[in-house]
Amino acid sequence: MMTDVQFTPEGNPRAFRDALGRFATGVTLVTCATPGGPMGFLANSFAAVSLDPPLVLWSPAKSSSRFAHFAEARHYAIHVLEAAHADWLPRFARGGAGFDGLPHAVGAEGVPLIDSALARFDCVQHAAHDGGDHLIIVGRVLSAAYRDGAPLVFSQGAYGRFSGGL
Repeated sequence: MMTDVQFTPEGNPRAFRDALGRFATGVTLVTCATPGGPMGFLANSFAAVSLDPPLVLWSPAKSSSRFAHFAEARHYAIHVLEAAHADWLPRFARGGAGFDGLPHAVGAEGVPLIDSALARFDCVQHAAHDGGDHLIIVGRVLSAAYRDGAPLVFSQGAYGRFSGGL
């Protein structure tokens, strides 16, 4: 048997969320400029879409207090976080300090940039699609950078690091 728990997502949303949590993801910090200053949004809903043209996507929750800023942002950057960035999670959670006291550069269009990220994708919004309680934002990658390091990983409600190899 494939699984110990079978359910319908509508009948058991917690089990659906738990099943989704079995898929380990990286953790990203999406940043944009706002009239009130730099803003960051933690997201594990990041994926490559196309190499030609270079497109990526991410999906902010519509219920987020930061949603409107990112839904309207024409330019933004997606930063792949390193395991060493785990202490940033409370900083960018609801009510956290955000960019206060966090060193960062300012890129094109005022987008805040984190130099210590494992990878960064500087994007312009290409498309946005309704995705139920999330918005699917597709970005055209204008430039990208990466470096070596251990990624911050999220799985089954916990953060950790990828140990590598089998």
